[in-house]
Amino acid sequence: MNGVHDLGGMDGFGVVDVEADEPVFHAAWEGVVFGLAAVMSAQRLRNTGAFRHAIERMDPAHYLGSPYYEHWLTGLITLLIEQGVISRAELEARGGGHFPLSRPVRAGAVVSSTPSAAAPRFAVGSAVRVCNLHPLGHTRCPRYVRGKHGTVARVDGRFPLPDVAAHGGARCEQYTYAVRFDGHELWGAAADRGAVVYVDLWESYLEPAAGVGAAGRSPTALQRLPADVMGRSAPPSPTGC
Repeated sequence: MNGVHDLGGMDGFGVVDVEADEPVFHAAWEGVVFGLAAVMSAQRLRNTGAFRHAIERMDPAHYLGSPYYEHWLTGLITLLIEQGVISRAELEARGGGHFPLSRPVRAGAVVSSTPSAAAPRFAVGSAVRVCNLHPLGHTRCPRYVRGKHGTVARVDGRFPLPDVAAHGGARCEQYTYAVRFDGHELWGAAADRGAVVYVDLWESYLEPAAGVGAAGRSPTALQRLPADVMGRSAPPSPTGC
């Protein structure tokens, strides 16, 4: 989904402060939040995609005005309430007042896609274009590379597609690729001479550079499911996704 969490390629936020001898945790509560995340993972109360999407759904002002582990805490508590593990009343009674939760999952956020074939669709050296998709749900395709052209630099193994796994936990494995982008392709003449960026992308995010149609969409692009399937796992496809 598009939101303030997707800061890749953006500027105007000032100098990044690098803290010398930075501790693992700046406060005791941060370690507690880290432990909560580990427990929820062990109890299968979250997967990485759902957790990230819960953070992505934070109110923009809350996200930008809160520290890293508060993002974690907000996402984890939101998932616990959405799954019925605790109630909002229980949360506020324990916390002593209002706690800002993430926004609800937007209608139509569930996606369906098919797993990769036995062989990868692209090879090292393949010219590709990133599909210019803007899903309502979770995705690991950053905005700053959408619609841009690059070259496959490495073919990796098959991994679960986060866009599907975040919404119901269905497993849909696709090949991932390290794609090389020229800095001028991403940011125009303002980019440093010779600058390159490598981005790891799933197969559904890519299409052959020479095969872009008038609509600019890939034959493997994620397809929207009807809104009435929200909250349910993506149904299995004939290919087992």
